[in-house]
Amino acid sequence: MKSSLMIAAGLLAATSAYGKDPSYIGTIETVAGEATDDMARGTVFLDANRNSVFDAEETGIAGVMVSNGREVVVTGEDGSYELPAYADMNVFVTSPAGYTPPVNEVMVPQFAYIHKEDGSPDLRFGGIAPTGPLPAAINFPMIEDESDRADFECLVFGDAQPYFNMQVSYVRETAGNMLAGRDMSNTECLLFAGDVMGDDLSLYPRFQEIIAIGQTPQYYVAGNHDLDFDAETDADSFDTFRQAWGPEYYSFDIGNVHFVVLDNVRYPCNGVDDHPFCDPSESPTYNGIITDRQLVWLENDLAHVPEDRLIVISAHIPFQTFTDNDAAKHQTDNFDALVAILGDRPVLGLSGHTHTTENILTGEYYEGWEENTGVGEAPFHQIVTGALSGSWWAGSLNDDFVPGVPQRLGSPRGYYVLEFSGSDYVETYQSFTHDHDEQFHVSFNTPRYREWAQRLMGFVEAYGETRGNIVPPLSINDLGDLHMITREDLEDGTWGVVNVWNGTQDAVVTLSINGGDPMPATRTQAGEGEAKLSSIEVSDPYAVVRQMTDTRRALQSASGDNGYQVFQGAIWRGRVGPLDPWLWTTSSQHLWTADLPADLPAGIHSLTVEVSDHHGRVYTDTIAFEIVEEIPEMGWQEELWD
Repeated sequence: MKSSLMIAAGLLAATSAYGKDPSYIGTIETVAGEATDDMARGTVFLDANRNSVFDAEETGIAGVMVSNGREVVVTGEDGSYELPAYADMNVFVTSPAGYTPPVNEVMVPQFAYIHKEDGSPDLRFGGIAPTGPLPAAINFPMIEDESDRADFECLVFGDAQPYFNMQVSYVRETAGNMLAGRDMSNTECLLFAGDVMGDDLSLYPRFQEIIAIGQTPQYYVAGNHDLDFDAETDADSFDTFRQAWGPEYYSFDIGNVHFVVLDNVRYPCNGVDDHPFCDPSESPTYNGIITDRQLVWLENDLAHVPEDRLIVISAHIPFQTFTDNDAAKHQTDNFDALVAILGDRPVLGLSGHTHTTENILTGEYYEGWEENTGVGEAPFHQIVTGALSGSWWAGSLNDDFVPGVPQRLGSPRGYYVLEFSGSDYVETYQSFTHDHDEQFHVSFNTPRYREWAQRLMGFVEAYGETRGNIVPPLSINDLGDLHMITREDLEDGTWGVVNVWNGTQDAVVTLSINGGDPMPATRTQAGEGEAKLSSIEVSDPYAVVRQMTDTRRALQSASGDNGYQVFQGAIWRGRVGPLDPWLWTTSSQHLWTADLPADLPAGIHSLTVEVSDHHGRVYTDTIAFEIVEEIPEMGWQEELWD
């Protein structure tokens, strides 16, 4: 695939020096003794000798935001601050542009003191040990960053979600390999959009070591699979996360960008939120909502941020999502309250959770959003960032011995690159298994494919979870050549399908046959308030064929250790066949189609697809396909040898 980049001058330009310093390893300083009243005090200081201690000859840094998770103050001329104290709080600094906090040995920035006087209740993964009374002072060291960081990039990863060590190895083989081999000189941050882990929080240390190979500061969002599930109240539910990564919500500045991380996972929501799934009689579960305390903090935080600064706001559960457009649990209940606080500021919203890529522009709208989030049309640009784990590490192995089945809306596993210039930015989705210029895949929706898929869908519906013991009615071998199209296929309706992994509402997609005039393709979802379409007719054949052909579960050995683990150790075993229906790409927010002419002559043809995105970048790919009067014998012609 070839790309032509036509981007505003200077937007992606590199700078000669960058602010991150992986050699600045340290921690915050707590001064022994007890606070004399219910106030947290300390100093944000320039750590000239890099020892993380506020030495007598060192100076404070004025004008730095410090918070207790509710109130926000700005340091005085001497770098000092004081804040009301709570028995359970995070005291954290918003590292300003021009300064860099230390990182620990695994590249997690050290900008917060986690205070929990009595510690966590008895939790499976430990939570937070009792901190005891508030120390006499909490000091935050920083070093000066003299470089111009107006132009920089951050990498954004959706749900890694490994449930056990083999899946952590998949993280190493994907993100670890990429970070080890990539030029990271212009990369100022790695942002993980939640579900860092898949419930087993004892795996955090190995994950940390793998990601640290990128030698770049890591910032984390808490997801619903990072919870302490044995916590009885929301106040304790992210304690192990806090111990490993830091606060569950916070902010930091790089260049002209103000990054905000929110916790929008309430657990347990039972008896708190007014949803049937939060009923006290139901099993403990989570809900997507931003707490009042956070909203107060955010309003106080933004009061110190210039109105023209870009706000990049990250949470785990989407603010709004096409994938679960009718679900309250998988969107943010009180999104309207967040929108009111943000006002008219320039905002980019990031999230994970759904294991899909969704690039939602301002004004886009789907049925169910207003009912479930309090907001109809998208009030600002939002990106659901896909999943490092793809479809939960399920499906057949690829050439790297990593599960390679496409995600639910058809995108391959990957990550986002955000390139900033001042308050402007360009977002690009990068696959772990495709060239960086590749941004879409192409397939054909034929009557033959539709009949094949419908029969397998009926098989799954009829036999459900018992289907692994039954030979399916069809396999990929019965479907045959996906790029061979018969005259009857054309007459009964065949269309080209283009899945643009990072596609937006205003993308322009065209198809051209044999160099002829471009045919405009139509997006299957207009994003104008309509319901989500879901059927074989609006599916992605390339993705569905792969999702309906899971070979790994059928692999056997004499050891008896057959099948493979998914989720919390569940074993998938049985015959080759379809993944569960909820994993199929029978709907997508970034799919375009164009009918093939019914009068195409028999023979080999070329199909050129051109995609223009909303940044003016143009991506093209050309494939060959074949028109036949009828499908020839596709196997060995035994009769010729009789």
